[in-house]
Amino acid sequence: MKQTLRILLALLAISGAAHAREVSQLGPLRAKAGEAVSGYLEVAPLNDPGARIPVSLVRGAHDGPVLALIAGTHGYEYPGITALQRLRQSIDPQALRGTLLLVHIANPPSFYGRTIYTSPADGKNLNRVFPGRTDGTLSERIAHAITTEVIEKADFLVDLHAGDGNEALRPYVYMPVTGDARLDAATRDMALAFGLDHIVIDATRIAPPDATQFVDMTALSRGIPAMTTETGQLGLNDEHSIALAEHGIRNLMRHLGMLEGTAEPNPGVVWLEGYQVINSPVTGVFRATVRDGYAVAEGGLLGELYDAFGARIGEVRAPFAGIVNYVIGTPPAVEGQPLAMVSRISAPPK
Repeated sequence: MKQTLRILLALLAISGAAHAREVSQLGPLRAKAGEAVSGYLEVAPLNDPGARIPVSLVRGAHDGPVLALIAGTHGYEYPGITALQRLRQSIDPQALRGTLLLVHIANPPSFYGRTIYTSPADGKNLNRVFPGRTDGTLSERIAHAITTEVIEKADFLVDLHAGDGNEALRPYVYMPVTGDARLDAATRDMALAFGLDHIVIDATRIAPPDATQFVDMTALSRGIPAMTTETGQLGLNDEHSIALAEHGIRNLMRHLGMLEGTAEPNPGVVWLEGYQVINSPVTGVFRATVRDGYAVAEGGLLGELYDAFGARIGEVRAPFAGIVNYVIGTPPAVEGQPLAMVSRISAPPK
């Protein structure tokens, strides 16, 4: 009875139009209750090779919410990819309430091309082109396929990220705040249930549904509670970072009533807000003077910039006192590209 009540409460927290409780199809995949299947979303060639996006549909034997888990939006961010592989191999559909929509590698061109941020197919950042276009570049067509086949079928969504190949990052959650009380309450509960100890309150205004850019904003603009997680750094696929993502996913599933057991939220959350990404003023060589997770004072030195011959040409300082969410941990610096992200410490949101 308690388990049923928890499921109902989770579903009542959803803002927006009701979604189907029965999702039996994901692209070409079909699953019966209590069945798990895997295959590919095919993005047809269009002046490019196209793409095959590996996905899984895990349909529980019992009714419950539809949870979309998307990894590899940036192809050089590996822990979420591995966490979803492990989930696919270990989950028992007979014990599952609801349905999982798993996107194992959202950005195959970047993953296999080993590129940070952008796709080698079109030079675009997949997490800046949602909801995509049917007649666009490859990244835009991938975004459209994921939007229509995954995001729009979900009741809840998590976009699993990590520190890209150049980012030394301390794990955290981006928790969007929309102004919709029910939607924000559901998203906050998700962020707490995932269990990471740093949560960044993201007050970015949600764009219209046809111009959302980001995965999580695409869901939120459609009334679906969503968040982005960051576990891992510098393109590594270390066990600790994978375990953070795995634990977070299963804890969230317990919170949603999809798995037996009680979610265990982290009791020591550090709340952050007003984050700012500091971009490089010049192209050169960057040497960081801080680490991920460091506390910095306003004006504190984040790093120094040098030319190719080793002459110092600039410095980068914190715009305010706060916490370093990530800092670029490799030497190349490109004008206009990120060098660090800093957030202010905040009180818990009301």
